[in-house]
Amino acid sequence: MIRKVFGASVQGASHIRSGRECQDSLKKLEKEEDTVILAVADGHGSDSSPYSKTGSYAAVNVFCKILEAYLDTYAGQPEMLFTLLKREGDTKIARRIDAEWKHRILRLHTRSKREIPLDAAGNKDKEAIYRMYGSTLLGLVLTREFLFAFQLGDGDIVKVSDGGVYSIIEADKLLGTETHSLCKMESWKKAITFIGKREEKEQQPVLYMLSSDGFSNSYKNDAEFQKTCIEYYNLLKEHGVKAVSDHLGTWLQETSELGSGDDITVLFAYDMPQD
Repeated sequence: MIRKVFGASVQGASHIRSGRECQDSLKKLEKEEDTVILAVADGHGSDSSPYSKTGSYAAVNVFCKILEAYLDTYAGQPEMLFTLLKREGDTKIARRIDAEWKHRILRLHTRSKREIPLDAAGNKDKEAIYRMYGSTLLGLVLTREFLFAFQLGDGDIVKVSDGGVYSIIEADKLLGTETHSLCKMESWKKAITFIGKREEKEQQPVLYMLSSDGFSNSYKNDAEFQKTCIEYYNLLKEHGVKAVSDHLGTWLQETSELGSGDDITVLFAYDMPQD
């Protein structure tokens, strides 16, 4: 199988009108031996989170850094890494991601010489600082042997094949615009993870998609969202990666204009058989 990884992040139609920059971030880290780390983060973009673009950028970098360290530590020992991620993915590893993100945010805020909010006792109000950078986080690690998915907050991680669309993680759906966030204290407790073995005889094309909630919210229901995921899968099979990659930004912009009006980020990992 050959893997192609690509994506796009576009400023939402409503953000273009209001002059607010895109709050989403994405990152891909391709390593040797069919291993890739993907991350997508959606900064809240609210008045209480004026620096959420920085928060989402920090989030994708933290995920890739921490998971790369685990991959390097357990290089050549996939079973040991699988066991570790299965046992500690939503506890120790989620806690590390939470702690590292908050550490970076405090350091960035201090270095930027921005105002330091104080609590009632006159101490640095760390929670108020974190809130200024609020962001969700989606992450996916694909290796030859297994996949590991991580989700904190809204967004979607799905697998698309000839068999249809499968949600790798079924995340909590909160009402309205509320979402779980890295800016919350002990946010790691709201993280959801999944780990599963890859199918050894998988010879049909497979598409993995990470997308911020601006994408799924642009469709009237989950069935329409899944239909669009299948359409992207079929476009890749019929027209190839370059054609889809070249037009992806334009298509996502149109999706935002006709749908949610929100920023949209989609990151693809497309596995296809060798000719």
